[in-house]
Amino acid sequence: MIEMLGIIMAGGRGERLMPLTQDRAKPAVPFGGVYRIIDFVLSNFINSKFYHLKVLTQFMSDSLIKHLLSGWNLSRQIGHCCDPVPAQMRTGEHWYTGTADAVFQNLHLLWDTNPEHVAVFGGDHVYKMNVGEMFRFHRKRRASLTVACLPYPVEAAAGKFGIIEVDDKSRIIGFQEKPPNPTPIPGRPDMALISMGSYFWETHSLREALFRDQAKGENSSHDFGKDVIPDMVSRGEAVYAYDYSLNWIPGEGEREKHYWRDVGTLDSYWEANMEVRSVHPPINLYNYKWPIRTLMRPFPPAKFVFAEKGGRFGQAVDSVIASGSIVSGATVLNSVLFHNVFVHSYTLVEGSIIFSDCEIGRHVRLRNAIVDKSCIIEDGVEIGYNPEFDNKHFTVTPGGIVIIPKWTKISSSGEVTRLKGPYSPYEEEAPDATTI
Repeated sequence: MIEMLGIIMAGGRGERLMPLTQDRAKPAVPFGGVYRIIDFVLSNFINSKFYHLKVLTQFMSDSLIKHLLSGWNLSRQIGHCCDPVPAQMRTGEHWYTGTADAVFQNLHLLWDTNPEHVAVFGGDHVYKMNVGEMFRFHRKRRASLTVACLPYPVEAAAGKFGIIEVDDKSRIIGFQEKPPNPTPIPGRPDMALISMGSYFWETHSLREALFRDQAKGENSSHDFGKDVIPDMVSRGEAVYAYDYSLNWIPGEGEREKHYWRDVGTLDSYWEANMEVRSVHPPINLYNYKWPIRTLMRPFPPAKFVFAEKGGRFGQAVDSVIASGSIVSGATVLNSVLFHNVFVHSYTLVEGSIIFSDCEIGRHVRLRNAIVDKSCIIEDGVEIGYNPEFDNKHFTVTPGGIVIIPKWTKISSSGEVTRLKGPYSPYEEEAPDATTI
């Protein structure tokens, strides 16, 4: 028997992040220059000294599984694991129909490990949490279920999050899944208490709740927020809310406390990356008492070259530049560059996120864009300046962010070519190209 088993939900489609999720699961989307989104929840567990983790995958899971096997290979000799668990249709001819069904289809993990408690956390948010603090709260109250929650502006929460009502002892007395008119916190009409999608269960209570939910058949959507938790609350079970705003993390200052971002849309994803590269970021990636871990690749240091008077000047200001990248006589402002990005002379990159293995030519102007992996932008191209061109060829968000999909080549003449499959942007010719 183990004290706690961590189950990370990482099978979501991430449809609102398309085209970034065209070929990858949402938790596998790169973030902050060197990470993937799932690295944050996994780091929270490891830093909290919980080392028995199972990651449930489903849609577009190849890159996610490769990342887990390469970067999160924990020591089995001492009982540690971070195992990807692909969807296996163990209970019938269907994939996961909801979050509760995903755990139900993997109840064999509980039989195999026999944990006293089970943590079920989402893998698609950017935040830091001392998981041990929530676990202690859960055990102290002898809770059947503990739900992590956070005060959140009512207008921003409407239709997006589960809304929690609690009594003066933090016991949940009401739970609504994504209501259009959230119930505010008493005495705080502008704030609601939202569910963060992170739960601690007493194992027996979890099993009973899942079997009750499955027995409802088509009368349930088999989702924790929509079905299981409201049912437990209505039955008067010991369901408590853990206030994330009370969470303590070693080495964190006042500015960084209680950072949590739902990066479920392209605009919110861009904004969260812009926070990382800001002068005083609300999330501290340099807190070595609580490191965010990831796959460390053997790339050379980033390089900045040329300092010619009145001419080429290689510089990056208020930006994050990952290893292997070269800024050659170009200017990078307020941006995030991942590994192996080459930005050539006289180019201006501003307010943009550029994924790994991209090449940006000379005299390019790139503004408010997200450029996915292995793209080539040739000399003289302008992105983020001509709405007609941008809207014709690319996804443009309500906030005006231009999304350039993976394996795209934009020629100097303005021709946009989408490449069928991975290739190095440093090859002379791209194979199997199709013109858009």
